[in-house]
Formats: sequence, C-alpha cells, structure tokens
Amino acid sequence: MPSRTKKFRGLRTHGRGKKAGRGAGIIGGHGQAGLGKTKKIHMLKYDRDHYGRHGFKRPQCTVTANSTINVGELEESIERFVQMGAATKEGDGYAVDLTMVGIDKLLGTGSIGIKVDVTVDAASAQAIEKVEAAGGSIVGASGEEEEEE
Repeated sequence: MPSRTKKFRGLRTHGRGKKAGRGAGIIGGHGQAGLGKTKKIHMLKYDRDHYGRHGFKRPQCTVTANSTINVGELEESIERFVQMGAATKEGDGYAVDLTMVGIDKLLGTGSIGIKVDVTVDAASAQAIEKVEAAGGSIVGASGEEEEEE
C-alpha cells in the first residue's frame, strides 16, 4: 500500500486545499494571532481584558526599598564600620550609626556577642531583643519607642 505522501506527489496541495498545509494555516495562526478578527468570540468569552491597560504603576518617588542588615552581619562588619567612621569603640562595646552608612533597618537573623549601641531608623522586635540581650541598645528605632513608653 503506498504512503499518502507518495500518492500525492505531483499534486501541489496534497489534498489539503490552499492554506491548510502551511504552518498553522487551518487553525488561523499561532498564539494570539487573530484575536481581533477570526478568534474574536473566543477572546470575548474567555479573555475579556485582553486589550487595554490594567491596574496601575506606583510612582518611583514613592517606591523605596529598605536597605537592611542582620544582627549577625552587624557583628561581622563592625571593624569595617569603624574604618568608615560610622562606628566608634567605647570601652568594651561599640557605638554604630547605621543611618550614616545608608542602612534603614536592623533585622534579627544571626547572633551578636558584643555590646553595641546602634542608631538606626527601624529595627525588628527580634533585633531589639538580641541587641539588648548582648548589653547594647537601639536608638531611633520605631519598634523600640513604643515598647519603652
């Protein structure tokens, strides 16, 4: 029995008509092709919001990501902060101004074994707890002010 291809040799369309044998001709194109024409009913039923803009984009002046550091990283980086002038050694501990370095928030991951007095805009409750357990304090953190009152 001959194959269909062999049977149709010499015939231009192999029995498929003019467009069916080309790429995605019989289905009306690839992907999103024809949503405004042949596939319009499908688009209106299943993807009504296909055209146009949706939602909104916040202005860049209001979108700011906090620059953060963990308690464990603070202990590792303390000597670097001293060299930069953002920290000073005071007796057996350190006084660190993280706002001077551009850090907005102190987070509580890791552990700290040195006494550190930190000046920072915000700190997590866990960070405050760990720093105070090591004998230090956090100044200017939004979380600490509420707890002291």
